[in-house]
Amino acid sequence: MEKTAFEPFVPADSDMKELSVKAIVLGVIMAIVLGAANAYLGMKAGLTVAATFPAAVVAMAALRIFNGTILEENMARTTASVGEALIAGAIFTIPAFVISGVWEELRYWESTAIMLIGGVLGVLFVIILRRSLVEEADLPFPESVAASEIVKAGQGGQTGAVYVFSAMGLAALWELFKNANGLHMVKDYVRDFFPMASSKINMLGKEISYGGGFLFESPAASPALIGVGFIVGMRVSAVLFAGAVSGWLFLVPAFVFLNPDLSNLLETGSSWVDISMEVWMRQVRPLAVGTMIVAAFYTLYNLRSALVTGIKKALRDIADSKSGGDEKVSRLEIDLDFKKVMITIGATAIPLFLLYHYFSGSIGGSVLLTIVMIIVGFLFAAVAGYLVGLVGSSNNPISGLTLSSLLIAALLMVGIGVTGNQGIMAVLGVAGIVCCAAGIAGDMMQDLKVGHILGGTPWRMQIGEIIGVVAAALVLIWAMIVLDQVYHIGSENLPAPQAGLMALMARGIVGGDMAWPLVLSGMFLAFGLILVKAPSPMLVAVGMYLPFHSTAAIFVGGIIKWFLESSLKKNNATNAQKTKAENTGVLLSSGLIAGESLTAVILAFVVAGVSLSEGTFNLSDYTLFDPTPWLGILAFIGLFYLLIKVPLNNAREQL
Repeated sequence: MEKTAFEPFVPADSDMKELSVKAIVLGVIMAIVLGAANAYLGMKAGLTVAATFPAAVVAMAALRIFNGTILEENMARTTASVGEALIAGAIFTIPAFVISGVWEELRYWESTAIMLIGGVLGVLFVIILRRSLVEEADLPFPESVAASEIVKAGQGGQTGAVYVFSAMGLAALWELFKNANGLHMVKDYVRDFFPMASSKINMLGKEISYGGGFLFESPAASPALIGVGFIVGMRVSAVLFAGAVSGWLFLVPAFVFLNPDLSNLLETGSSWVDISMEVWMRQVRPLAVGTMIVAAFYTLYNLRSALVTGIKKALRDIADSKSGGDEKVSRLEIDLDFKKVMITIGATAIPLFLLYHYFSGSIGGSVLLTIVMIIVGFLFAAVAGYLVGLVGSSNNPISGLTLSSLLIAALLMVGIGVTGNQGIMAVLGVAGIVCCAAGIAGDMMQDLKVGHILGGTPWRMQIGEIIGVVAAALVLIWAMIVLDQVYHIGSENLPAPQAGLMALMARGIVGGDMAWPLVLSGMFLAFGLILVKAPSPMLVAVGMYLPFHSTAAIFVGGIIKWFLESSLKKNNATNAQKTKAENTGVLLSSGLIAGESLTAVILAFVVAGVSLSEGTFNLSDYTLFDPTPWLGILAFIGLFYLLIKVPLNNAREQL
């Protein structure tokens, strides 16, 4: 049956300005800024949020000053969103080098190479896949449609920027004062500076004591995490919190009270809180890893039809492209030349081989890993792109795809005898590049769908994506390095759950250090969850792996979203009013996420830049306020009001 021709917002015969310097520069700046924010959010909460919405709003607001066109706005948004996608691939894997112990700290050149090669391959793979997935009528692309509607509405003067920037300001102030002991004026050391609050932070080998601890003793009062919960909704946040309840309120107490040896620790002065934390770190988290392993493969099993369909379509399109043809093609159908793309993919195999040889020290292992990466990378890029069309970029389970590639690489390395630290680095290198490629593939597919709806030119958008990937890869690792120096990757402040999973799997299989009894127990737990048809065993496992206060905050955000939806239903809101309210809530949540995350990153850079000549520095004499949890509770009330009242008021104004 012949399909009805699709009509984009900007006609195909339009010569509207699109690939401009101002659009690319703005996009690159946003890619770095939003990528840094998501680096903190992802390593703290184990979740990242698509940058498409805030990038679209900021692009509209900024380019309006320079008389930018809607296609320039689309180009800036497209270039910007790759920062979040690339950093998602990086934070899920690169910290594993540190957590596994093969690196003492994050390394710039090796990390940049992983991000650059993986990101570029992700773009190249998607160019091959675009026509089959973007124009597939059966894929809803929920986030792409929402983003395009926001951009269309912006052409009438309603950009929504006021919501994003207002929420950013509120979240930034909260993060600044929540983590401050006050304004400290310390001669020769710190001037007009809000230090990061923790009773003690081991920073760059120096212990700095802040005396009073947190100003607000309510760590779950996080605007960013509540914003995440609002965006993902009640169901996802509830399942995540169910995992936290299972891990913290069931497994931790069970392990504590069923282990008689723990009483000896109490006699030495350890508190129940300290012991519970150790139990969670050393017993519950490995068990959660086992649950995640089975859950990842179960997710892929459920997506087997989507996987086969996506690959078949991609291979068919490659075959069709080779037949050529002389008829004129609309600008909306023009990609970068397929033949040159295939040559570039082949050429990328050279630096890929050199990187793997640097990690493994084995020529045979490097050749094998390069071949595996090209095949598996393309396969999983197709899956990631297809999944984005089904559930959106924010819910794309690229960590499950990455885990699968890691297991394949680990078994191959063990099979050919490449073990020890070199084998672990090689395996993590494969996982890192696959994860970056899959992250970019999913995000780019979403961007291309937005462009398809708005009337963007595919080949121009693909150039913007490549520029964004290169710029982000060269810069964003610095944000991760500083966050590690200040918050410490793998700690409660920055748990990096997916990277912890990758590290445990790589070291367990290649290095022979797997805590198999706990991992196997977690696997059986996953089988039990699957048998009773529990929703998303992967989310349950992630909830067990994350700190309790993080999942609690996300759950609060989900509750707020549920209250908003219930209020709209109770007031018999029209579809237009519901869309308006939900879009407003998403913009506010995006602002909350960006505000808190960016402030945390900026403060981390400030802390890392402070040079202290003495090992211990006490700032307790400069504390302006006593710690209190009540202000944290007020934050919940304020955010509850903000994310319900403002969207409802906007819905009432919808004609």
